Amino acid sequence: MKNSRYVLSMAVLALGAAALCGACGHTGPTDGLTAAEPGGEASATPQLVLLDTDIGDDIDDAFALALVLRSPELKLLGIMTAYGDTELRARLVGRYLAATTACSGLIPVIPGAPTPQSNIFTQAAYARGDSAENAAIPCPLNQSIDKKKEAVWAEQRRHHDAAGFLLDQIKAHPGEITLIAIGPLFNVQAAIAKDPETFRKLKRVVLMGGSIHRGYDSALNVNLPAAMRTPSSEWNINRDPAGLRVLLASGVPVFVMPLDSTQIHLQAPDREKIFAHGSALTDQLTLLYHQWMGGSEGHWETPTLFDPVAVAYAIRPDLCPATPMRLEVDDKGFTRSVDGSPNAQVCLKSDEKGFLELLLGRVTNDTGH
Repeated sequence: MKNSRYVLSMAVLALGAAALCGACGHTGPTDGLTAAEPGGEASATPQLVLLDTDIGDDIDDAFALALVLRSPELKLLGIMTAYGDTELRARLVGRYLAATTACSGLIPVIPGAPTPQSNIFTQAAYARGDSAENAAIPCPLNQSIDKKKEAVWAEQRRHHDAAGFLLDQIKAHPGEITLIAIGPLFNVQAAIAKDPETFRKLKRVVLMGGSIHRGYDSALNVNLPAAMRTPSSEWNINRDPAGLRVLLASGVPVFVMPLDSTQIHLQAPDREKIFAHGSALTDQLTLLYHQWMGGSEGHWETPTLFDPVAVAYAIRPDLCPATPMRLEVDDKGFTRSVDGSPNAQVCLKSDEKGFLELLLGRVTNDTGH
């Protein structure tokens, strides 16, 4: 980030946009589906969304971003990176967007404050690739670019001010934005601390996190009855338990996709359908998958698609019906259902078959692109 070439390229990283899909409001193929609001009613207008992600460690964030980019029900206003080396995560997103999108809009990518990181950044080599440093995408001459916004975003990138970016977007679109949070909640916590009144003007937060009854699957216990798998301290929450506590108290509607409903495994036949597809998007997923596989020892070769379930809920809530619950979060990151007034809507069981059909249909659908 210190060299001027990189600062310049990051300053115009926002020129990546999803002409491939509906991320910029494009109304392309919808697999016969329509956008849905939290109550399930159809909407012809794309939802405004922000994505908060710790992309680069596990592989599921990359699949979640692919689903966002290929969902015309969503208009992506920006991406924030959280946890660990947030700058390198932002570079990963930049390379991903540069490889998979055309310049038909603006998608700013803003890193949050860096934090200590104890796990392996498995996809760091991808993030450090040459194309990540040259992530500016040329625009047609008639492309309208807001230079003032671009300058603000460049400053926010330099200062790792994802919280400020989030609040700016809420102010620009009060009551309209769905925040899809698929990483530790450091940026959310910082935004609430900075301006809780503005944060309350979010439409809702849809997050992947927590564990109510079912703990982590493994290659050894995946076939055990759910009752035999005790709750776990889920990763996104145990990195920052205070983040979920303040979010649940913020007054914003919160929709939680815990381990109970998000442990959907991408088995070999479905993986090969994606990897053999040969589009720019599926090529990035293939490369990132193999970096994930090679980046750490001992993990299961079958990805678990935790994070894409949160994206799917934003567009297809029928795939993961939610139940009102009151959640408490302890200092170790355990999320427990307790008596009292609900502070969240929690999905305990998802339609795995329907989810996989949606995901595969979207990421391998090149119609109109």
